Amino acid sequence: MTDLAPAPPAQAPRLPLHSPGTRQLNVEPGRRPTPMSEHDDDDREIEVHHEQYNARLIRRVDQTGELATFWVKFDGEHTPFEPGQYMTIGVYANGKLVQRPYSVASPPAIAGTEGYEFYVRLVPILRFTTLLWRLPLGHGMRMIGPKGKFLEEPEDTRTHLFVSTGTGIAPFISMMREDMLKGKPRKTVILHGCSFVDELGYRDTLEAWQHDRTYPITYVPTISRPNDPRNVGWTGRTGRVEANVLSVCHDLGLRPDRTVVYICGNPEMILSTEAKLMGAGFPEFHVKKELYWPKGKLAEPAAVAG
Repeated sequence: MTDLAPAPPAQAPRLPLHSPGTRQLNVEPGRRPTPMSEHDDDDREIEVHHEQYNARLIRRVDQTGELATFWVKFDGEHTPFEPGQYMTIGVYANGKLVQRPYSVASPPAIAGTEGYEFYVRLVPILRFTTLLWRLPLGHGMRMIGPKGKFLEEPEDTRTHLFVSTGTGIAPFISMMREDMLKGKPRKTVILHGCSFVDELGYRDTLEAWQHDRTYPITYVPTISRPNDPRNVGWTGRTGRVEANVLSVCHDLGLRPDRTVVYICGNPEMILSTEAKLMGAGFPEFHVKKELYWPKGKLAEPAAVAG
C-alpha cells in the first residue's frame, strides 16, 4: 500500500480560501460581477431587500464558466455545523423564494469569520444557479440549516476512501480541513472524477497536501473524456470513478476490513460504485453515501446536498 503515514505534528495550517478556482472576481460590493456566463438569460427580478434575508454573499471565485466557489456569511451569529452537512441558500425572485441545498466545503471552525464555502456548478435552466451567478457581492440571501448525516465517525482509525464526481468533492474538503485544524488528520485516499481537467476542483490544494504531507492523503483524479481536446496533455487515470475504484483499491492495498468508504455524487455513480465494492468484499456498513438528488430526478430541482 502507498505510504499513508500521518504527517509530523505541526501548528494548524492556514487554509487556502481560493483553492478551487483559477481566478478571483474583483467585484465591488453592490456591483454586478463580470465576466458573466454565456447562460445569462435569466430575466427574473431578484429582490435586493427582503425581511427573510439573514446572510449575504461575501466572496466568489470562478474556476470555469460553469464552476465557481461562493462564500455566504450570516449577518448575525453563525450556525454551527459538522463537516459533511449542507446548508440551504436562496434569494427571493419574482416574489418567490428560490433556493437549493449545498454541501459546505469550508470547516466549521471558520464559519463565524469567513462564512460558509459552497462549490457550485451552473445549471442552465431557470432554477437557483442562474440567479446565484447574477448576484453581486454584498447581496442579501436566505440561508438555513444545517442538515444531513453524511458524517465521519469519531476516532475512526481506518483508512478513509473518499469517492466523488464533480462538486461532490465539497463535503470531503470540509472533513479534511476540519480534521487538519484539530490536528487529527486521517489516512485518506480521494478518488475524484470529472469530464475535464479544468473541472478538478481543489486539485492544487490536494496535490500540495500530498506532496508536502500536510495531510496523509493519496489523491487520485480521473478524467472520463480523455480524447476531448480540452484534456490535451492529461497523463493521469482515465474513465469514470466507478470503473477505477477497484483498481485503486488494488493498487493501494485498501483492504475491506481496514477501510471505510464515503461516496458522494450522482445516484447512478454511487449505486454502481457501491455494487462494485460490495462485490469485492466491502461490507455494506463500511460504505457511506450521499446522493445529490434522488435516482431518476433532475439534478437542479431535487438536489439534497451539494
